[in-house]
Amino acid sequence: MDNSELVNQWIWRQDFWLPPGVTWKDIAEGTVDGGRHPVPRDLFISLPLALGFIALRFVFERVVALPLSRRLGVRDRVRVRVTPVPKLEAFYLQKKQQPSQSDLLVLEKHCGLSQRQIQTWLRQRRNQDRPGNTRKFCEASWRFVFYLMAFSAGLVSLINTPWFWDHRECWRGYPRQAVAEAQYWYYIVELSFYLSLLLCVSVDVKRKDFQEQIIHHIATIFLIAFSYCANYARVGTLVMLVHDSSDFLLESAKMFNYAGWRKTCDALFVFFAAVFLVTRLVVFPCRIVYTAVVDSLDVFPPYSGYYFLNGLLLVLQALHIFWAWLILRMVHKFVFLGKVERDERSDEESEADEEEEEDGEEEHSWEQKKGALNSKLASLASNCVLNNLTNQRRKINSRMPKAR
Repeated sequence: MDNSELVNQWIWRQDFWLPPGVTWKDIAEGTVDGGRHPVPRDLFISLPLALGFIALRFVFERVVALPLSRRLGVRDRVRVRVTPVPKLEAFYLQKKQQPSQSDLLVLEKHCGLSQRQIQTWLRQRRNQDRPGNTRKFCEASWRFVFYLMAFSAGLVSLINTPWFWDHRECWRGYPRQAVAEAQYWYYIVELSFYLSLLLCVSVDVKRKDFQEQIIHHIATIFLIAFSYCANYARVGTLVMLVHDSSDFLLESAKMFNYAGWRKTCDALFVFFAAVFLVTRLVVFPCRIVYTAVVDSLDVFPPYSGYYFLNGLLLVLQALHIFWAWLILRMVHKFVFLGKVERDERSDEESEADEEEEEDGEEEHSWEQKKGALNSKLASLASNCVLNNLTNQRRKINSRMPKAR
């Protein structure tokens, strides 16, 4: 038995990927209506395409997004560069989080600076590495363009299909279902894009939901790959379309937020929140997850791939609930405060920056209050001294006539 046969036996096991009684030959017979049958090796093209997306993003952000950011008025904050301190620099590069009390004591001993000065230096050093609005705008504009084009192309390719309107059609004729050429490329492009996001996650702007984003990307990649190999392409295309329907609205709101267009950003956010809550909390669980969990049982009994597919769908739904909670918090702020104060999924660096600036402002205001209080105490003390001197002089003057 050669290596290829071992791969086919252990990786492409029919009893895992396919329902009982279904073989790869059955899926290959799905080309009767003029489409193509899904083959696992078709997905290998997504790897070079992912690298192509990374290169295309590099060019897009510099040729298109950067001039657009200047035209829309995106401005970066001017960061104060710190005075070089080698020992503090070495500590910062090793541990970028907040220093503990023991760390401050050690640094205070080796650097000859006070703890307040050390904390100020580290805070300003972190500010130097934080991404500016221009970088975040370029990243959001790249995702906006892709999600908008993917949603438009996916909607055009699916709107005339029977399973777009009746989700039970996803299982009619399974597994002998052909995949149209447009839907095949919809799969490949989406898989390549999410692979590129996963490859660039270490250099992208980190957000508060960084871990959830990693889980989302991995679950999406596995879901796209598995649904294609097992010929669940009809369900897979609906899942991708539902996700793309709100993502481009979120990225457009971020773009106008970084540009300072508050009213436009607020309007887009309200529209995004409505679309997100309807598609992710109503359409996705009640239609797509339901048909994958319940309607599919009319065609085949539960098997390992059935649990794997639905497990990934439930992971996505759990993430949807988490993000919906963050969005509802922002809606609450919008309703009661009149504007969206802060993106609940904003980057960690920006939020920490704002908190540190607020702390600095509080310290500055306290110093001002302290100085004002000291000046008042000094003036009060001087007044008291002057009053005492005046009273003593009056007493002396009142005694002078008696002595005379």
